[in-house]
Amino acid sequence: MRIRFALAGLVAALAAAGAAQAQDFKPRIVRFGYGLVDNSNQGRAVRLFAQEVEKATGGKMKIRGIGNASLGSDTQMQQALIGGAQEMMVGSTATLVGIVPEMAVWDTPFLFNNVKEADAVLDGPVGEKVKAKLEPKGMVGLVYWENGFRNLTNSKRPVNKLEDMGDIKLRVMQNNVFLDSFKALGANAVPLPFSELFTALETRAVDGQENPFNTVVSSKFYEVQKYLTVTNHVYSPWIVTVSKKWWDTLTPAEKKVLQDAAVKSRDFERKDTREEATKALAELKGKGMQVNELPASEVNRMREKLAGVNVGIAKSVGQETWDAVNAAVAQARGK
Repeated sequence: MRIRFALAGLVAALAAAGAAQAQDFKPRIVRFGYGLVDNSNQGRAVRLFAQEVEKATGGKMKIRGIGNASLGSDTQMQQALIGGAQEMMVGSTATLVGIVPEMAVWDTPFLFNNVKEADAVLDGPVGEKVKAKLEPKGMVGLVYWENGFRNLTNSKRPVNKLEDMGDIKLRVMQNNVFLDSFKALGANAVPLPFSELFTALETRAVDGQENPFNTVVSSKFYEVQKYLTVTNHVYSPWIVTVSKKWWDTLTPAEKKVLQDAAVKSRDFERKDTREEATKALAELKGKGMQVNELPASEVNRMREKLAGVNVGIAKSVGQETWDAVNAAVAQARGK
């Protein structure tokens, strides 16, 4: 009899716990905007995120991934998040510099030598500290994803040396570090939203652009670009962000589900992106792009030209942030 009562009590407790948990999740439709096409590393990671959230909430919270910049450029989506008109997005940290100046530290040319260093720094204390600065501005940062090491493409000539950058009209993100960096290297840097880039390349409004191999493939830039130079000049992170106004309406359980799903999507996205990058370079060669690697001697010449830009970055992000990031890089490099 006592066993029967104990079992009945256990069943009741489990039922009560299930009911309480169900109450923690409200029916919600979450718009998750991103810039790339659906069949891209962004699109695949957003779908995985959606599956994880729906599974954890019993289907109550549904993630609606909206790609191809259909909700606007990164900067437009950021303003929508701040105003509470959109729930989530993933975009470049570089486009957040106008909101959080410290984000510019991730645009430092040649900051990371490899992805291992990038992961250690971005997921470590200093990466978290920079991410936390979004919250007072109306956004909550969940995790960093990987865009990847950026490389040059153009329709004018192969870039084998620093001087080859001269008179190339190069699209860059709407970010002063990128503008200053490429001006220092001799290019005619033109700020332009990503959503307008293909058309600008096609009409020769700009001669070239710089993005990871994956983006060059998924956006079909090989159709309007002939030359690709492997420079690895900047490691470019993406960041998954949430509207602070919306975030504050969620229960602790809902927040935990989103954060846990974001971590899973981060791990998936980085692995996917890195595997895709290797395939993408081979594919670009197969599509007829002329590929060359910038010699180490020319990379060093670029580093020297960019010394002044680094001084400017340190000033804009604050010396404390600059020193902390460089110390974290040195620590990761030493392991």
